[in-house]
Amino acid sequence: MRRKLIFSKLPSYKDIWPTLKGSEKKPEYFSGWPEGKQFTLVLTHDVEHKRGYDRVIKLLEIEKKLGFVSSFNFVPERDYKVEKEILQTLRENGFDYGVHGLYHDGKLFSSESEFLRRATKINAYLKDWNTNGFRAPAMHHNLDWIGALNIEYDMSTFDTDPFEPQPDGVGTIFPFWVENKRHPEGGYIELPYTLPQDFTPYVLMKETTPKIWIDKLDWIAEHNGMALVNVHPDYIDFENSGKNFEEFNLNIYTEFLEYVKTKYEGKYWNPLPAEVAAFWKKLIKP
Repeated sequence: MRRKLIFSKLPSYKDIWPTLKGSEKKPEYFSGWPEGKQFTLVLTHDVEHKRGYDRVIKLLEIEKKLGFVSSFNFVPERDYKVEKEILQTLRENGFDYGVHGLYHDGKLFSSESEFLRRATKINAYLKDWNTNGFRAPAMHHNLDWIGALNIEYDMSTFDTDPFEPQPDGVGTIFPFWVENKRHPEGGYIELPYTLPQDFTPYVLMKETTPKIWIDKLDWIAEHNGMALVNVHPDYIDFENSGKNFEEFNLNIYTEFLEYVKTKYEGKYWNPLPAEVAAFWKKLIKP
């Protein structure tokens, strides 16, 4: 049903997805990325279930072999237990991690009181895991409430995506500061995803090549923006078996990474989200 709905709406969304004109406008205080890089590439992964959790190291090894680093977001209380060993392995290899909601039950933003109740536990996990990054499940967001979390950055928004449950895009391919009185430091950095997350084009639309990602990446690179993508290990068919309709071929992702590496060698910055947030915070609060 969701697939049919997407294809029925695609024609009316062609002017806003996957590229939104106007989102390329640079902030006045932005003069370029570190070391004069043309654009920034941020790889992130939301680990939805145990199936995805069991594949984290496999995905790490693939990205590391290709010369990339990424950050994994874990759900603290779902159907898998986040072991400290896996967090240590990620950091030892130059990767990172963040907190992905609490239960992933769709109720995090059901009311302000419920969010604040859960925020207490989320903050405890942030401290215990020694991380300062957050992404809400299903990209639900209320940037005011999120300020109650002890974070340096959030990744619960997107530049444009009319197919999300909460489709209000932030309209920019750059990070930005969220002024927030609830936050201990008066605000935090927001990192919107700017490449369509994998589920829509590759699980629902059944695209078989990385063209959607590549076309958007080229446009972002042209405008010196931030290409941030969310790829779920849960949805990757690592064996390329084609047996699970909720998975897409691993080659789509690896071909995308190889394209970036080949076409833009020496021209992109591939930082962890925390590094982007730290860089951007210095721009606005030197």
